[in-house]
Amino acid sequence: MAHVDDQRVARVLDTLEAQHPGAQLLVNDPWSIYYLTGFYADMFERFCGVLLARDCEPVILVNALHQLTEYDNARVAYHTDTDVVADAIAREVNPTKPLGIDTVMRSGFFMPLMERHAASEFFLGDFAVTAARTHKDATEQELMRVSSTANDAVMADAIKLVHEGVTEREIADQMLGLYRKHGCEGFSFPPIVSFGANAGDPHHEPDDTVLKRGDVVLFDIGGRRCNYCSDMTRTFFWSEPDKETARIYDIVRRANEAAEALIAPGVRMCDLDRAARNVIEDAGYGQYFTHRLGHSIGLQDHEPGDVSLVNEQVVEPGMTFSIEPGIYLPGRTGVRIEDLALVTETGVEILNDYPHDPVRLD
Repeated sequence: MAHVDDQRVARVLDTLEAQHPGAQLLVNDPWSIYYLTGFYADMFERFCGVLLARDCEPVILVNALHQLTEYDNARVAYHTDTDVVADAIAREVNPTKPLGIDTVMRSGFFMPLMERHAASEFFLGDFAVTAARTHKDATEQELMRVSSTANDAVMADAIKLVHEGVTEREIADQMLGLYRKHGCEGFSFPPIVSFGANAGDPHHEPDDTVLKRGDVVLFDIGGRRCNYCSDMTRTFFWSEPDKETARIYDIVRRANEAAEALIAPGVRMCDLDRAARNVIEDAGYGQYFTHRLGHSIGLQDHEPGDVSLVNEQVVEPGMTFSIEPGIYLPGRTGVRIEDLALVTETGVEILNDYPHDPVRLD
């Protein structure tokens, strides 16, 4: 039989009730549903949700297209394509209590619930699930390690694809096979492969650009293994780089390592961003570091929460996030070095073992 994770549900409800006593919560995000129930499916236009309330068994509301294994601690409530979804949801919701909903819930499902007065009031409640997912438990931490270990191995294989005359797209097209080779189900996100001036665009999409001497070769790649995501960026050289590119590589490396050295429980996210940004600004390239320092990661490559100048959240054990400073000179070149960090009780564990040393691939 399947099993809803009682401890995770309890953590979600504790957080919910601290702000909304007596409320119920309808979880609609598919990865949050997976986090709680072990069930994942892309619903497309159909509805799936998990209704949580104190002293009540969870109710999984799902279209009958998806026949779930019986749960030993939850009830599955099916509806069909010809049912009115709002009616199916309203039958399960307690109309006398407030209802928290997900940010991702479609208005086509939410508005009819409001029109039916299915709950005493409505509020955004997915902060409770976000808080739980932010702190990875021991099982999740090990899955994050395994996923990042696979990503290290893929990076080592990916650089072997670099040769004179190759295009970005030709390398990117081979990346899925490398992830499958190392036990991953697929990508965390489409791989970024950037040569030369294209590396000056942080989110460049691989195209038919041909590698030439003097180019940087930037790989920003990640895979999904056992449903947990990895993410890493390394920048390499094809032949000897020019002096400025070599200099900005050293600046970015020092910025990355300055932030990582500071990670520990009690430090604020904004302080991590500031530590890296100071290195880049002091070197005169502040205007070319155009994004936040990092993002949270787990079941999704980008989860709620970030490492930025405006986030005063305190770092806590179990959090996983990226550290990825970069310098981007539009139309010329770019460098980014990214690792994933797992916060421990006493400091940090960097999940990537792949080195930061400058490397020529020719």
